[in-house]
Amino acid sequence: MRTMGLDVGSKTVGVAVSDPLGWTAQGIEIIRIDEANGVFGIERVAELVKEYSVTQFVVGLPKNMNNTIGPRAEASMAYGELLTAEFNLPIIYQDERLTTVQAERMLVEQANASRAKRKKVIDKVAAVMILQNYLDAKM
Repeated sequence: MRTMGLDVGSKTVGVAVSDPLGWTAQGIEIIRIDEANGVFGIERVAELVKEYSVTQFVVGLPKNMNNTIGPRAEASMAYGELLTAEFNLPIIYQDERLTTVQAERMLVEQANASRAKRKKVIDKVAAVMILQNYLDAKM
């Protein structure tokens, strides 16, 4: 019984899952998507849901800094609707303002990762941060 965290972008979806007790988040992978052509990687999400016995999703909601819903947040909510239609599992939206900025800063400071390396993992790290923030708030 795990929670899956998702950082939904226009080209990729970062994926993280909780440990079975719901204390920590671990990055799993980055799924390539093509929003413009209706390719959302739901098949791969389904494989991961089964593999990790996922019982709910936490989807990052990138609100505008003034707390309004913009186009990216609408896209995340649309992705959540796809998940609901496919899996019929609960969806929790987690405010993720500045999460990607924090993830990038962490990769630069702690891992001293090059720009190319950061680009390959940033969405997965952001998914971990989204899910961990949710798990921490629950405790």
